[in-house]
Amino acid sequence: MTPIPKNITETRVENDRRVLELLAQSFPNISAASTEIINLEAILNLPKGTEHFVADLHGEHEAFRHILRNASGNIKRKVNELFGTSMREQEIRELCSLIYYPEQKLQIVRASETQLTDFYNITLHRLIRVCQSVSSKYTRSKVRKSLPREFAYIIEELMHESPSDDDKQAYFSRIIETIISTGQADEFIIAICNVIHRLSIDQLHILGDIFDRGPGAHIIMDILCDYGRFDIQWGNHDALWMGAAAGNECCMANVLRLSLRYNNMTTLEDGYGINLVPLATFAMETYGDDPCEHFLPHILNEQGASVSEKSRLLIARMHKAIAIIQFKLEAQMALKHPEWNLTDRDMMSKIDIEKGTVTLDGKEYPLNDTNFPTFDPADPTALTAEERELVGKLRHSFSVSDKLMKHIECLFSNGCMYGIFNSNLLFHASLPLNEDGSLKEVEVDGEKYKGRELLHKIGMTMREAFNDDSSEEERRYARDFFWYLWCGPDSPLFDKSKMATFERYFIDDPETHHEEKGWYFKLRNNEEICDMILDAFGVEGDHRHIINGHVPVRAAKGESPIRANGKLMVIDGGFAKAYHRTTGIAGYTLVFHSSGFQLVQHEPFTSAEEAVRNGSDIVSTTQIVELSRHRMRVRDTDKGRELQAQIDELSELLFAFRHGIVKERYYK
Repeated sequence: MTPIPKNITETRVENDRRVLELLAQSFPNISAASTEIINLEAILNLPKGTEHFVADLHGEHEAFRHILRNASGNIKRKVNELFGTSMREQEIRELCSLIYYPEQKLQIVRASETQLTDFYNITLHRLIRVCQSVSSKYTRSKVRKSLPREFAYIIEELMHESPSDDDKQAYFSRIIETIISTGQADEFIIAICNVIHRLSIDQLHILGDIFDRGPGAHIIMDILCDYGRFDIQWGNHDALWMGAAAGNECCMANVLRLSLRYNNMTTLEDGYGINLVPLATFAMETYGDDPCEHFLPHILNEQGASVSEKSRLLIARMHKAIAIIQFKLEAQMALKHPEWNLTDRDMMSKIDIEKGTVTLDGKEYPLNDTNFPTFDPADPTALTAEERELVGKLRHSFSVSDKLMKHIECLFSNGCMYGIFNSNLLFHASLPLNEDGSLKEVEVDGEKYKGRELLHKIGMTMREAFNDDSSEEERRYARDFFWYLWCGPDSPLFDKSKMATFERYFIDDPETHHEEKGWYFKLRNNEEICDMILDAFGVEGDHRHIINGHVPVRAAKGESPIRANGKLMVIDGGFAKAYHRTTGIAGYTLVFHSSGFQLVQHEPFTSAEEAVRNGSDIVSTTQIVELSRHRMRVRDTDKGRELQAQIDELSELLFAFRHGIVKERYYK
């Protein structure tokens, strides 16, 4: 008989009777309720699932796809544990390459392998062992849900049988032989490799900034929409694209400018079908004689990529055209919302076109470029008729992109401004603070908020821009607010004194380029500040942390991602190629498994083709951040607390059944 906790009383059960009657519809009698309690208690004692944290992917889809396929090096570690004494290093690399990219690797094997049946036999046995290892911390039910329908029964049979068991050896071997003889070996290998991928990462946390700089943000979003087991804390670049999709013209101009700056039109054109022909036509007509030397794409300069001079000039002219439009639109937006304290960013009104200067804070600076054919000194922020027509066409192009809207919906379905998971507080960039370290109040839509309430209100405001149930006024404010999130001084996604985009383009004096960081960035290395923030968000636990991205960690210069005596982890290691020189590495993955935290530091990834052909992998080094004194179980996690609450409810139901408060039911 399943024991009932002593704290359950008849009065308590009577008070909960309505809930228990509903629960009894799923568990109609003592046997059903007891079985479920046994099942849940067993799950509580399984090892904690492995969580992976990544940040600031910035369109680097190949590197991202690879760390999902190799589980940040965890799959190779398991292969080494299983076969390190029985396989040569080259064989281990080949097996790992097969697991990561089974379709591509099998093509090479079929073309070169003379003993294909032997290869299939040996490989299938090895893959089954790897699959058994990565599935060992899950229930059979959870593993079963990860199996492909066409091979579910066979994989499950193989995973729970051992070829070394004399009684089952012939049974096991015959299954493998039949898979090969029926011509299903390739399909089966692909299926089981995909199961290994799925079971190697239990939950994926993305701390913002999927978009911009790299070429494959849309590919990353395709992967995530199919992946399922992920959450995202939105970053400033994500908010920028969300604003563009909502129809915010300032956000659209910034998206286009950044894409042109990094010579990355792939996401715009191939990914989302944004038509850039009108912009190219306008740029050539308006800036056709302008060398636009300050607008040449950065990535081309840094990487020395081969591109024609004509193409470079076209990109530069498009770049300048949209930048000027952006500065005008932003000035209009700042004047529309004086409460945002951004009117000083109306840079166009500070230009003296005759003198070729711009005045900032009472000081006059020479402009390094004075060719402004669309600039009207009498109305500096006004768009010309041609610019307004162009903006209308671009806005339409964003609004009719079904794929972009699908990806934005995915971001909303799986994300928010912050997340709390297993005593870890996740947000992308910042939490506005005062100089004394207290939480800063920030105005959103006429009301002031701080801390957790601020991030919650911002998240709800962002959703209103896409919510048909909101009023037109609410949607308009929410649509505008995306731009404030991008560059507002008290935005938790920015938190700097200004965004000096205009200055970096047009003023050579570097002192004007400085962006003073907010107090969070100055104080967050203080353990007491981190504890105050964790308390404000209600994060509990002996080992609790804040995890951020946003600011690249200059690992090559000795900066550590671990701050505030271990309370803060900053995991922007620079996935984007544009940051490799800054960070000296190519990204971090923070791994939280049943034994504690490990930080995986990645070197630049060559290509999937190289990984398939030569068995190359992302070179990674692992640093132990924090070890648990005991192996964490499911009962030590948020999920465990949910399961314990279910057990408590079922225990009440048992009491109710045994005392006749709720009647048992039996079905034939």
